[in-house]
Amino acid sequence: MEKLFKIKERGSTVGKEIAGGITTFLAMAYILAVNPGILSGSGMEFNSVFTATAISAAIATLVMAFVANLPVALAPGLGLNAFFTYSVVLGMGCTWQFALTAVFVEGLIFILLSVFGIREAIINSIPATMKKAVSVGIGLFITIIGLVNAGICSTDTGTFVGFVNFNISHSSAIVAALGLLITIVLYVLNVPGSILIGVIVTTIIGIPFGVTTIPEDFKPFATPAAPYLFKFEWGNVLSLKFVVVLITFLFTDMFDTLGTLMGVAEQADLKDEKGNIKNVKGALMADSIGTVVGACLGTSTVTSFVESCSGVAAGAKTGLASVTTAVLFLVALFLNPLFALIPAAATAPALIFVGYLMMKSVKTIDFTDPTEGIPAFVTIMAMPFSYSISKGIMFGMITFVICKIAGKKAKEVPVVTWILAAIFIADIIFEAVK
Repeated sequence: MEKLFKIKERGSTVGKEIAGGITTFLAMAYILAVNPGILSGSGMEFNSVFTATAISAAIATLVMAFVANLPVALAPGLGLNAFFTYSVVLGMGCTWQFALTAVFVEGLIFILLSVFGIREAIINSIPATMKKAVSVGIGLFITIIGLVNAGICSTDTGTFVGFVNFNISHSSAIVAALGLLITIVLYVLNVPGSILIGVIVTTIIGIPFGVTTIPEDFKPFATPAAPYLFKFEWGNVLSLKFVVVLITFLFTDMFDTLGTLMGVAEQADLKDEKGNIKNVKGALMADSIGTVVGACLGTSTVTSFVESCSGVAAGAKTGLASVTTAVLFLVALFLNPLFALIPAAATAPALIFVGYLMMKSVKTIDFTDPTEGIPAFVTIMAMPFSYSISKGIMFGMITFVICKIAGKKAKEVPVVTWILAAIFIADIIFEAVK
């Protein structure tokens, strides 16, 4: 196992890896319910999509484990599934088979880009300051996800955004706040697996509050439904509509994955001497294979999950954590009712606390140099407030190029960064006029 995953070499233990893998799974297990719920709006069957979600997540995460040896889990991505249902199917009037075909082609293109090192070159071209800013921005982004999921943060407070009152009408917020306090105390006391313990204890606390609900006819086992297989529609692949859908899937997935990998690598210190992500080519291949497999089974684009940072915070540093997460996805096929007991209020403290852990990179950003500090600030600010990792990268990179030009430091901008900035500007214009 040491030869395969290099656990001791990376300063970890088998126990930490397993705890980290479990923590990652618990933090992202919501996708097993959310993804089928969203895709069922396109006309797909909930239980079939549930099966496809679990299997595609397990396969992609296993590829990540054995090919890249990184503690990163994958599953059908939020935002991409919403685009699938609400924009492509309901908005454009396409069939879900049409949308699945676009996802399948996207995956094939990404496999080719990964084989020839194009995606790797893009990631490695991101300036060091921007990589650190992405990590911090992701920390704030998942903090907001946790606050919203817990019901602590709401727009119903009389302001654009605010905290709810911690009274009995907001029991989920109370439970999440208690869970966060427990997680903080355990972490300060250096208790191993503090984040995972926090999730379990918070789930139990939620029972008397009515946040954790146990059905009267509760049965822990369930027989998985058959997934869709190869439900593609090839008749319109040469149409302009298909090209537009394909490009949107491509760009959103590419930069969501890029941001997640940079954030995890920064937090787990999984970078080489040049500051690049270790085994990034394998990681990108896992993402690509997952997308192809997911489309064949009947689900939207599979991508790296930012919740992997919670597993890293619990001690994960190798692919063994990913193996653990993948196995739990397969187990979830049969134990869906059991995992469904864990409420969002129990996983929210893990996400919020990871926000603190990912803030550490901010101290290494040179804010005294405006050509470095301003783009970093824009990146950090844009991710949580746009609710998008890819948009944070987009606006940050454009600002980086503009600041370097204005500061007469254009020579410091890598060639690929110029190209990315141009593509991002074109994308903004395209979105504005379409």
